Amino acid sequence: MTKKEKVKMKEKLSNENNETIDKQTFVEKNDNEKSNGNEVKSDSKESKKSTKKKSSSKKDSHSKKDSYSKKTPKEIAKELEILNSKIEELEKEKNELKEMLQRKAAEFENYKRRTEKEQEVLLKYASEPFILKMLKIYTDLEKTVSHFGENENIENIKQGVILIFNNFKKAFEEMDVKKIEAEGKEFDFNLHDALMQQPSTNVPENTILQVVEQGYTFKDKVIKHAKVIVSKAVE
Repeated sequence: MTKKEKVKMKEKLSNENNETIDKQTFVEKNDNEKSNGNEVKSDSKESKKSTKKKSSSKKDSHSKKDSYSKKTPKEIAKELEILNSKIEELEKEKNELKEMLQRKAAEFENYKRRTEKEQEVLLKYASEPFILKMLKIYTDLEKTVSHFGENENIENIKQGVILIFNNFKKAFEEMDVKKIEAEGKEFDFNLHDALMQQPSTNVPENTILQVVEQGYTFKDKVIKHAKVIVSKAVE
């Protein structure tokens, strides 16, 4: 290949490279123009939406103003009169409810004080029925003792003591005070208090052989355990 041919080949290659570069730049320009055009379109859409919203809000405010402006002074005065009457009714209801609550609070306070006083009196004189029963027995006992210095038959004194005992028994029964039946029963620590154990072949083990001191219940409560002697097995 001669020098001239080499020079022509180089010129041809450079021209082809320039053409490809020009094509690329042209494509890039078109892409940029398209993207810019899309952005402009989206901005214009958003601006249109905002203008529509502003115009709609303005229309609403204008419509409200128009509705108020269309009312006559008489109509407005009538509406104000209705509103004032409703306010007065609500104020009246509020005052009535307030007075009712104050009355109820005062009634409750009086009830509370009255019940507290009644409870104090009840606790203070709770033993009055018991004392009245004991006073009756005390009077009988006082009469019996007063005759000890006189020359009376021992039988009369005996009958007087028996009468006093029976009155005591009756008074306790009326107050629901009962004796705990223990002798011959099986030992129960809820009712009995064992003083000692005693060997026995006549009864089973843990049987109460003897009551040393009587026990009592008041209603459903043990107020005094019976003191007893309990059997045990013979060794």
